[in-house]
Amino acid sequence: MKHMNLIAVITAVCVISGCSQNRWQVHDTSPTDHYQPPVSLADSASVSTEDQTPYISLVSATDDQADENATSTTEATTALSVAVQSPVETDVEAGMSLSDFESLAFSNNPSIRELAATTQKAAGFRNQVGLKANPIFGYQAMQLADRNTDQHVAFIEQEFVTGSKLELNRRVLNEAVRAQLLELEAQKLRVATDIRVKFYEALAAQRRIHLIGEFQSVTTKAIEVAESRIKAGEGTRIDTLQATVQKNEIDLALQQAEIQFNAAWRGLVALTGTSHMEATTLVGELPQQMEPKEWNYLSSTIVSSSPEYCAAQTRVAQARAALQRHGVQATPNITVQFGAGVDNATNNGMMNLQLGAPIPIFNKNQGNICAAQAEFCRASNAAQRIQKSIEARLADVSRDYDSSLAAVIKYGQEILPNAAESLKLAEQAYEAGETSFVQVLVARRTYFDSNLQFVQAQSQLAQASSKVDGYVLTGGLDAVIDNSGDDSLRGLTFSQQ
Repeated sequence: MKHMNLIAVITAVCVISGCSQNRWQVHDTSPTDHYQPPVSLADSASVSTEDQTPYISLVSATDDQADENATSTTEATTALSVAVQSPVETDVEAGMSLSDFESLAFSNNPSIRELAATTQKAAGFRNQVGLKANPIFGYQAMQLADRNTDQHVAFIEQEFVTGSKLELNRRVLNEAVRAQLLELEAQKLRVATDIRVKFYEALAAQRRIHLIGEFQSVTTKAIEVAESRIKAGEGTRIDTLQATVQKNEIDLALQQAEIQFNAAWRGLVALTGTSHMEATTLVGELPQQMEPKEWNYLSSTIVSSSPEYCAAQTRVAQARAALQRHGVQATPNITVQFGAGVDNATNNGMMNLQLGAPIPIFNKNQGNICAAQAEFCRASNAAQRIQKSIEARLADVSRDYDSSLAAVIKYGQEILPNAAESLKLAEQAYEAGETSFVQVLVARRTYFDSNLQFVQAQSQLAQASSKVDGYVLTGGLDAVIDNSGDDSLRGLTFSQQ
């Protein structure tokens, strides 16, 4: 009876021990908590909020027109006169700024949430592959058919891992967690860059709509003046047709600018991850001036600091850790079994101790070692490829940045002032009867086109600068990289056959 009590005690201890190991709950915090938007990579000259270039204030005709039958060229010219004015400070309507869109995107963009989930998945695998094997408790009965000679044994069995396999498992998956966290930071930069590029695209379209609206009223007045000159016997049908064609072109440009704004707005809404947002005024400024960049220095800085490249280097470290892990796989684990029971034939207690280990004769994990070596080679070349890819993308961005910077400087300092002066001289010559009405239309259109080109150059400069600040990472809604791994190393650890 006392032997049966011994078996019962061993059984109770094993059950209690097993229950105490039920600690499977994982308390991980989301990697996206308290995220702050990425800051600029390079120190750039502060962008002035005041316009340094001639303001595009196209000429508005006087409301007091001469009588329909008037023949004075001077009166007609007065209706067409254009003045280049200084910017007028107006209160900005309530709208959305760049930071508003970034905040929405960091909270709602599905790609960021998806990558955050992969980091948690990788952390779960990391915890799993480092867990020890559960002990095995069992009961064994022998010679039950022979009365009074039966034997009863309760045993407990445990496999002890050797070669630091569990620690090496955790090391491999820890690199996977680090890599996914870096991929998450890279994805946040991709989203931020795409948001900024689309914002400046929409802001430029909004600016063009404003400029075209100003010029539209001038072209309408131009048609009226051309028709009044015909009635006065001073103009020709050609003047009216030229003014009408110019107005048609301006109307088309306005329609196209509105289409571009609406498309850019929808792109912004998609990047934020929200379902629908009514288009509203954008609050922001296009750059007037930026400093030239030292691209050779910037290239090395971006490569070394880019989370995309750092993630690739972490994959190399993961492959190196996996190679080390497979190198110790052939070290045999030791299985220990201890049993205690009673032999009713002798009415005595009994104890058993058993040790076992696989002998690595045929399977020395040579196949996995070879595969791990190849994976290390692949990861190293992938890191080099990503480095060159960053350099190539930066080369394209440097072309856009330098060319748009040159255009902004040229338009702001030379082209726009010259176009404004040319328009003024054309009007004066027309008033003096030294040039034709068509020449005034040409001068006005040149000034108008120059201002639109200036806005386009400003937009391209802002977009190129955004890509530099975002480590030339784009694709905020592209498929994310999920290399979170799995728990196969744990299965390999406890299966050495």
